[in-house]
Amino acid sequence: MAPQQRKPHACRNPDLIRGVGKYSRSKMYHKRGLWAIKAKNGGVFPKHEKKAVAAAPTEKPPKFYPADDVKKPLVNKRKARPTKLRASITPGTVLIILAGRFKGKRVVFLKQLTSGLLLITGPFKINGVPLRRVNQSYVIATSTKVDISGVNVEKFDDKYFGKKAEKKKKKGEGEFFEAEKEEKKTLPQDKKDDQKSVDAALIQSIEAVPDLKTYLGARFSLKAGMKPHELVF
Repeated sequence: MAPQQRKPHACRNPDLIRGVGKYSRSKMYHKRGLWAIKAKNGGVFPKHEKKAVAAAPTEKPPKFYPADDVKKPLVNKRKARPTKLRASITPGTVLIILAGRFKGKRVVFLKQLTSGLLLITGPFKINGVPLRRVNQSYVIATSTKVDISGVNVEKFDDKYFGKKAEKKKKKGEGEFFEAEKEEKKTLPQDKKDDQKSVDAALIQSIEAVPDLKTYLGARFSLKAGMKPHELVF
């Protein structure tokens, strides 16, 4: 069966000539049945309520773009997740630092901070590594452990290691060309006392194990022929 062909749409009021219709305005009024719609609604055409329009912005947008780029802060949609600690890193584990100022030093892991960083110490009296934070990506966990049950680390958090903002001094014309002497930053006395108290309790546990003090004081390094993937730490 052949499909039926659709008839082309025919205008109700075809043009005799351009702009002049075949039927008058009153004739089209009756032809379209507008009189019946009006009679059905009490002699008045039905009115539809207009949709609520969104309130216009109070500030008028600028006519031109600004000459300088206006920086807009990016919205951070990332949900904060607590950093998972590796199973090989437990309180008291001896770690080897792989990068930074103390690269190759052996340190003792004390606890994980809220930020996910590791709180470590040398101790400072043995190998010169103070209380500091380090990312677990830059350490190797060894099988050696130290008893840290007598060490109190409750007061140490991320705020403890924060730096205070310093105001920058404006340089005068004379000081601009002269070399300024850099003032040596001294560590506050309370932080020195905290380091001594942690080291004192930790060194007692270290000295109880033979050769452990020498092990922590020695720097780790690879020699010719050593294969890192075959080493057992």
